[in-house]
Amino acid sequence: MKILTKIAFVASFIFIGINISYAQTKAEKKAAERAKFKEMVEAQNFIFNATYAMPMRGGSRALTSNYDLTIGKDTVVAFLPYFGQAYVAPNPGTTDGGIKVNTTKFSYVSKPKGSGWNITIKPKDKNIADWRDVQTFNLTLSQDGYGTLQVISTNRDVISFNGYIEARKK
Repeated sequence: MKILTKIAFVASFIFIGINISYAQTKAEKKAAERAKFKEMVEAQNFIFNATYAMPMRGGSRALTSNYDLTIGKDTVVAFLPYFGQAYVAPNPGTTDGGIKVNTTKFSYVSKPKGSGWNITIKPKDKNIADWRDVQTFNLTLSQDGYGTLQVISTNRDVISFNGYIEARKK
């Protein structure tokens, strides 16, 4: 009976030791990921991948294709869908819709918010003739890399997207 008690005692110590080391490894991994996200945001070098669209009117939709907002030090490129009401019609014969921006002239303001960030991106090369003209991208990110993107346009209803960020491919 003493041998069984000793074996059970040793086994419980081994089990507790394994669980503690696993918890530390998991916490260290999460801390490393959070540091990586912080570095990407501060370096203005990441991609926001949209997974869910929430238009101001109508129902929300899961996105099944790849839509994103790519942010770099010198460039902002948006390829996002649009669902909602436009107040100015596109040129006749145009099948080009959605939110498409490719600019090197923009302002980028990042402010810490709790454990995440609020980022405001404003394209500066506005074209009054462009019916899709984007005024502002408001990006709210958590420290875990998830976020919400709100797109404010000149002649369209506001639309929001849920998604996550990842590192830009080199």
